Amino acid sequence: MTKRGTSARPRQAPSSRELVSVQVPLPLLERLEGVRQGFFALCVETGRQVLEGMMESDRTAECGPKWCRDPARAAVRAGTTPSEITLGGRRIPIRRPRVRGVADGERALPSFRWAADRDPLDTHTLDAIALGVSTRGYARSLEPLPQELAERSVSRSATSSRFVALSQRKLRECLARPLSELDLRVVLIDGLHFREHCILVALGVSSDGRKHLLGLREGTTENTPVARALLEDLVERGLPADRALLWGVDGAKALRKAVAQVFGPLAVVQRCQVHKLRNVKAHLPIELQRSVHQAMAQAYATPDARLAERQLERLARSLERKHPGAAGSLREGLAETLTLQRLGVRGALYLTLRSTNPIENLNGAVARFTRNVKRWRDGSMILRWVGTAALEAEKHFRRLRGYRDMTSLVAALRQHETQIGLDNKEKAA
Repeated sequence: MTKRGTSARPRQAPSSRELVSVQVPLPLLERLEGVRQGFFALCVETGRQVLEGMMESDRTAECGPKWCRDPARAAVRAGTTPSEITLGGRRIPIRRPRVRGVADGERALPSFRWAADRDPLDTHTLDAIALGVSTRGYARSLEPLPQELAERSVSRSATSSRFVALSQRKLRECLARPLSELDLRVVLIDGLHFREHCILVALGVSSDGRKHLLGLREGTTENTPVARALLEDLVERGLPADRALLWGVDGAKALRKAVAQVFGPLAVVQRCQVHKLRNVKAHLPIELQRSVHQAMAQAYATPDARLAERQLERLARSLERKHPGAAGSLREGLAETLTLQRLGVRGALYLTLRSTNPIENLNGAVARFTRNVKRWRDGSMILRWVGTAALEAEKHFRRLRGYRDMTSLVAALRQHETQIGLDNKEKAA
């Protein structure tokens, strides 16, 4: 008779992980019949039991098993004490098991330290405000807790105080970030006006086409001293002042003057063509605005900077007699509206940098973030809100449209540096 054997299977080693059993009370199950609050209550109760099991497991690891004498143990159980943990954008009370070291006193349990961390609460608060939730309505934006469970840190005052502390910290981090490693090639500056206050915002573009928030400065208007203070702070933090950069401005003379004072001939300025179109049309009657707009747009679409300048000068001469204000506005800073054509920038990158739209989009994000603020108390409040809004918007920045052509812009800027060097040598000779 043939004997048949079975292959011996290796026995599985018993798992060393401790299991946490969860008990669901019947009254809680009955709540599931009534809306989502019942399900959330079930999740809260289940999570509380799991956390209690984790904390007790940590305490056992520190003190050893219960009811077992061990003269060599390094810590002992010390009962429980009221504490709080973070849950869904709020703080809720729990009983925390205590552990006291024989030699070093009170010890923190890793599971409790993780559950009590305030970072999730801070993140939830910023996310809620970014989505348009007011501090007054923060509590109503959260999932409702069971009635028998108290909650903290959700009132209007608590949410406001938390946001003030968070925004102050974020603003300090923003204004202290080093810029030397970003390889910046383009800087755009614009002002945001809040009644008697003006916040200057600087946005940079690196050689790979990525956008970066560079800095903020508060003042009353877009005046030269405020703009210069902003630029000097950027230089101290690492913005290169020894190479050519492309500067995008909306036409404010104070900004242009500050850039020239700090960076001299290395500043290559591109005036916003959209602002120039708007300013010229403001001096014209309605029946002429369309034809003048088309003529200026045709000149700006011309790749040859000299030909575009001749077209614009011809348009200015035609307007000079009947509409001298429009002609003067067109001639003012005319050459700087054609800087990109002079540098040989083409395609999508030209369409992007010919205006201040990249920083205007940032300004729009700031306006959406701050739309619930009904009263601005002071300049520091404005600066905190604008800085926090800009940093939140920075998380969603995309690369500059046409970034693949940034190499041609960098080459043109280097050629400008060489030309400046040659001019300086000729003057010295």
